[in-house]
Amino acid sequence: MSIYGRTDLAVEARDLRIKDNKKVSELKGVKAKKEIINGIELSTVEILNEEGAAALGKPIGKYFTMQLNERYERGSDIFSSAATALAQLIKDCIPLNEPSVFLIAALGNSDITPDALGSIAASNIIVTQHLKNTMPEEFKSFSTTMLCRTGVLGTTGIESAAQIKALCERFKPDCVIAIDALAGVELNRLCHSFQVSSSGISPGSGVGNNRQELSFQSLGVPVVSIGVPTVIDAAQYSDLPELKGMFVTPRDIDSAVRSAGRLIGYGINLAIHPMISIEDIDMLVG
Repeated sequence: MSIYGRTDLAVEARDLRIKDNKKVSELKGVKAKKEIINGIELSTVEILNEEGAAALGKPIGKYFTMQLNERYERGSDIFSSAATALAQLIKDCIPLNEPSVFLIAALGNSDITPDALGSIAASNIIVTQHLKNTMPEEFKSFSTTMLCRTGVLGTTGIESAAQIKALCERFKPDCVIAIDALAGVELNRLCHSFQVSSSGISPGSGVGNNRQELSFQSLGVPVVSIGVPTVIDAAQYSDLPELKGMFVTPRDIDSAVRSAGRLIGYGINLAIHPMISIEDIDMLVG
């Protein structure tokens, strides 16, 4: 039975590499630490160079993983703290002093519940470009935000990266924020870990369905990625050949993805519109 599986989480990739090589407690080119922010467990993995990138199979950059071990739906005790912490992690990944134009890219397939994270998050994001054009005085304190629900190649016939690149060329955003469902290997992380990264994203990589990457190199603008593991490789728990390529998801995936999407949407709003509060977001997104 294999104890290793596909993962999009840098913290899991690091832990697996160290378990695989019991002689080391740290990897060259990789820096890691754990801390508590707003009462929430945070793991930080920073890939410093090409050696670290090769060790973890992930691009150079910062990877923050926020772990929520309790329920975090809107109205829960932890929601406000988690949304505020998530907003700070997003801001920490934006390599600009005062960015004002954002393109939010909601990735994934809205018809498949574990892959609907981006679409659900998109429904909780405040978009302002049209409002700033028509009511500039009323919305002058807001950043300019645009939103794209890309769909997936199988239903659109167009790579997500191609759509987003075309929008970047047309609207010249300062930063792209991409949201996508991830794959993990640890059961306790399913729908409970939130990864924020400064290195962009390769959609579908965790389930072996790699698409064109979204990164500074491919788009020409900084890319912040946000994701939550919603599936796990079934083959890591059994040697049965028929499980190869099969992924499992939590039984309550509907409510879990709704809660995660809402939290991500609120976190993005707080990060890019710093003058608003969670209560303001409640009124604006319904």
